[in-house]
Amino acid sequence: MKNLLQAELSVIREEFSKLDNKIMVILLSSTILFTLSWYFSNPKFFRDYFSFIQPEELIIEELVSYLYWFIFDFILFFVIPIYIIKLVFKENVRKYGVVLGNKKLGLLFLIIASFVIIPIIIIVSNNSSFTSYFPLMNSAADDWKIFLIYELVFIAFIFSWEFIFRGFILFGLEKKFGIYSIFIQMIPFVLLHTGKPFIETFASIFGGLLLGYLALRTRSMIYGFLIHAMILVALDLISLY
Repeated sequence: MKNLLQAELSVIREEFSKLDNKIMVILLSSTILFTLSWYFSNPKFFRDYFSFIQPEELIIEELVSYLYWFIFDFILFFVIPIYIIKLVFKENVRKYGVVLGNKKLGLLFLIIASFVIIPIIIIVSNNSSFTSYFPLMNSAADDWKIFLIYELVFIAFIFSWEFIFRGFILFGLEKKFGIYSIFIQMIPFVLLHTGKPFIETFASIFGGLLLGYLALRTRSMIYGFLIHAMILVALDLISLY
């Protein structure tokens, strides 16, 4: 039994010595960040543990709870990966899509997306599941100042989401997995849509693939961010209307 255990430990050490450290760090760190986000970065967690506003000011507390969520995710999905890229990998963040890249192709995709996606959004927004879900902070619709603050921080939140999927994971895995990195980043992207309206979650499968392809073709995550932001902000505005 002892010899069997020693042999197994030897096999484990040998297999781990073959691992690509960069790939391991990207997969492990992103999984940890997603888990932290799922459990601790949400308005409910904030309200359960940090409630501090008087009952007549609940709209302010709700706004703060959403700002907490957006800022916390921005730290998890953008700030921490940036530190990993610069301090652990010792690489330039531009290699991870934080650059305009192929501007002509990116602009072409933005124009196509505008003409194709906006009409689809208008159609699906008539679905009651969308009007009741957007904006995520429903009470933001009652005060345009709060709505504006909410949307500005929401856009930063979208940027961080786009970076970890179509920047950190996609470009980080590209050298090892090539075009398959598009499919790898799509999986957690879809899973983190759990709980949202079915149409949005199902569409995220194809959205994740298309945005991943766009990032690789343009060598930039910026255009995917602009399309992603356009979709979500448009849903908020249409649902508000």
